[in-house]
Amino acid sequence: MTADLAIYCKKTLLPEGLSDVSVLISEGKISGIVEGKAGKEMAKKIESAGESVLMPGLIDCHVHINEPGRTDWEGFETATKAAAAGGVTTLIDMPLNSSPVTTSTKNLKAKLEASAGKLFVNCGFWGGIVPDNEKELEPLAKDGVFGFKVFLTHSGIDEFPNTTLKHLEKIASLLSKLDIPLLVHAELDVPGPGIQELRKNPHSYLAYLHSRPASWEDKAIEAIIQLCEKHKVRSHIVHLSSSNALQMISEAKAKGLPLSVETCPHYLYFNAEEIPDADTRFKCAPPIREKENNEKLWNALAEGLIDFVVTDHSPAPPEMKELFTGNLLDAWGGIASIQFSLPIMWSLAEKNNKYVKDINQWMSRGVAEFLGLHQKGEIKVGNDADLVIWNPHKKMKVTKPLIKYKHPVSPYEGLLLSGLVEKTYVGGALVYDKGSFVSSPPGKILLRNND
Repeated sequence: MTADLAIYCKKTLLPEGLSDVSVLISEGKISGIVEGKAGKEMAKKIESAGESVLMPGLIDCHVHINEPGRTDWEGFETATKAAAAGGVTTLIDMPLNSSPVTTSTKNLKAKLEASAGKLFVNCGFWGGIVPDNEKELEPLAKDGVFGFKVFLTHSGIDEFPNTTLKHLEKIASLLSKLDIPLLVHAELDVPGPGIQELRKNPHSYLAYLHSRPASWEDKAIEAIIQLCEKHKVRSHIVHLSSSNALQMISEAKAKGLPLSVETCPHYLYFNAEEIPDADTRFKCAPPIREKENNEKLWNALAEGLIDFVVTDHSPAPPEMKELFTGNLLDAWGGIASIQFSLPIMWSLAEKNNKYVKDINQWMSRGVAEFLGLHQKGEIKVGNDADLVIWNPHKKMKVTKPLIKYKHPVSPYEGLLLSGLVEKTYVGGALVYDKGSFVSSPPGKILLRNND
């Protein structure tokens, strides 16, 4: 049978390593893998990746799209275009900061309707846990959310109030029964001098860092590990920034507890010592910490203790970021970076003697395994043809005109990064080609156990 498309690449990342092969694609699936360049009779169309790398598309399971209700922050079209431009072929949308938030089946339906015809990459959804939606959790799970997000501190919007540890104890048996991940924003805010310091010095990054100390994270993670062990709840720590927690995470995993952990590019690339005062582009929660802390996070990722890397893409209008005032107390906490996660991580990998296979494990295969997306994350026959071609030797400079997401605001602006995304395929369809979007939106809605 003649394939729809063959992509020939001397550096195709297969499970066994980089190989000189052609990947055959039919009806959105990988239908064959042949050594060398495919013959003309094998495919209706043959493309060559030259000296670039062909690997599985990235999967980002921590993205805030904010549609419906807050499309002035970000929407499905702009977010998924930015994802495609960054080699991301699948994302999972967080239950906030859309309005309504995804805490009921009715609100999930609103999300699904809002996304129709706008997805340039595949998109699934997380549900949310708030104090008054216990009865919605099982129906949401049945309707296909991949798990549930919870905040142990204020989320930033009143529509998504934080949940207490006592409430999580109350619903733990239900969460264990559902056997899908509980994603935890792990900060337990405790009164201390840090917030007063920030109020006195609202433009000081050091004051902001002190206002959300690592101890907030450490206490929350300790409590979640206890919940995980007591009730066998599948627990996932989002955006880990405190290296202090690594020892307890290691001990929990050694016990075989169902615990997983992610971190984000900004916690690995930037260091608090280098962040200028009054530059609110760097504000996120939990905050970017000191160099020594972040080197420990990198080592934990390299050793496999941290499971994978996702962006926590969290855009907001420039006025909400207080870009013109530099007020870190009032600014929205969030960094938008889904378009640049591959070159950011590859720049770090090059410096630390890591390889393309590591990037794939951290940003595609590992995330696919976590989500149960068994037909993604690897180039093998039968899997979805979600692919990215990128050149690890080319440099790219982050500039405002390059940015495809809603607001061209980035702490990476002006930086020269290694690794240039050239082409992105979603279900075998070429969607992004060297700066241009060349197809109508080919992305699919993903529902758990129906990928």
